[in-house]
Amino acid sequence: MNKISIVLGAALLTTITAVAQPKNWHLLDKTNTGSYGISLDKAYDFVKSKKLKSKTVLVAVIDSGIDTLHEDLKKVLWRNPKEIPGNGIDDDKNGYVDDIYGWNFIGGKDGRNVKEDSYEAARVYYRFKDKYANATTADDNEEYQMWLKAKKKIMGDGENTGIDVAFLKNMLNNILKSDSMLKIALGKEIYSGNDLDSLNDPIDAVRKAKAMVFGLMKANNQLDATNKDFISESTEYIQGELRKEETKTTPPKNYRQEIVGDDESDINDRFYGNSDVMASTPFHGTHCSGIIGATRNNKKGINGIADNVKIMMIRAVPDGDEHDKDIANAIRYAVDNGAQIISMSFGKDFSPEKHWVDDAVKYAEKKNVLMVHAAGNDAKNVDLEDNFPNPNFKTGKNKSNTWITVGASGDPENGGLTANFSNYGKNEVDIFAPGVKIHSTVPGGNTYGDASGTSMACPVVAGVAAFILEYYPALSAKQLKYVVETSAVNPGEEVKKPGTDELVNLSELSKTGGIINAFEAIKLAATLKGDKKQAQEILPKPKLINSKKG
Repeated sequence: MNKISIVLGAALLTTITAVAQPKNWHLLDKTNTGSYGISLDKAYDFVKSKKLKSKTVLVAVIDSGIDTLHEDLKKVLWRNPKEIPGNGIDDDKNGYVDDIYGWNFIGGKDGRNVKEDSYEAARVYYRFKDKYANATTADDNEEYQMWLKAKKKIMGDGENTGIDVAFLKNMLNNILKSDSMLKIALGKEIYSGNDLDSLNDPIDAVRKAKAMVFGLMKANNQLDATNKDFISESTEYIQGELRKEETKTTPPKNYRQEIVGDDESDINDRFYGNSDVMASTPFHGTHCSGIIGATRNNKKGINGIADNVKIMMIRAVPDGDEHDKDIANAIRYAVDNGAQIISMSFGKDFSPEKHWVDDAVKYAEKKNVLMVHAAGNDAKNVDLEDNFPNPNFKTGKNKSNTWITVGASGDPENGGLTANFSNYGKNEVDIFAPGVKIHSTVPGGNTYGDASGTSMACPVVAGVAAFILEYYPALSAKQLKYVVETSAVNPGEEVKKPGTDELVNLSELSKTGGIINAFEAIKLAATLKGDKKQAQEILPKPKLINSKKG
């Protein structure tokens, strides 16, 4: 899973020095406001000037779940029109009982749900260990090479000593103790980083507790977040790192199997899971969904990007690495139930059953569905290092033409035009989009908070694509991809290669060399003659738009 960036100290990630910025900076126009957003208001002004009417677009979000009771999301949730809620009957006979808001592929028929899971590197390493560990010679086949890569990932290369387990355990213990102390000092169970900023307590222990928690929240651009959400994310991150370290000596627990109970080796065993898309861990999916389509202009919380969408939640992403079978079936479920765009904010380094996912991607492409995927948060070049899923097929046609891979951009006032954590690739990353300190919906019914990651950049692109399709519904998925990418705006200045201080042109980090812009995209869409039936449209040669510096 492409986790939200968590800064826990210099040993893990570089702290981002941030300044005050509008909470909706990612929607703003650079010329009018100075913020390097997507010019959404200008895009809406454009469709109003054309007197265009929107048509509802269905966006599937494959993620960790969603708060179905959230005030800013309730009206935009997809509701299966052919299913009667709670009657225990598969009314529409699609194989999924009571799938009202979508489906949960990592749930059990008894109502239990997978929360945490292992990492694919560990699963691959131990799956093939007996086959290859004692081999003096081995065929140089794909499976063996994958196992060697997993072995290196788990055991290291002899130079990397791994994480400091004692440091992480001590860090987590100190965070939890500090949180308990601050609750007492503030006199409330739930507080924000801003509450801590105004806390002045004479007790030395309280001051130290404040310094720790406030410092971490500030470093992660989450002063508006609640302690509950931040502690949860930090705990998940640390426990995940500890689980990775444990796999050096211990095979990973099969968290999924004991709850889901399907035959994971059989892709045709598709009708498993349950209808609980909220489950117990909906932060990530709730945040991504709000970016796409939180109810606009209702005087509550935030404005999503698209004003006439329905969000279908498909739960397939645990705290850990997702399973290929679940992702393949999630894509197929989305397509079969009418999704026109699929937003996917997750990823991993290994994909042992990639052919299953490839078949699902080909199916979505054939059915004219646009797929948008987060590039990942490891500051690595995905032209050279694997990141799954991806649009590159193992067999047959080389690459999907209805797939967009998204890197994360930021703002010069908050760490730079490229997010320091974002993956990049001149060939494999298509476009960049805002992904730093994005304000959106979080679980709690009426709660909002900030998060950073390519996980946030991905739904920005999915939201813009949905907005375009609302007003130009005749466009095909391939045309949507063309519009989004061709209208990307080059910032007109060099940017930092993520994870370094090296300055490069954005064209060295992505195929388009640009950042998504809703205004430029909708103008380009207006010039195209839509044809959803066209399989191979002949489209004009892209002309990258350059933004003047300043």
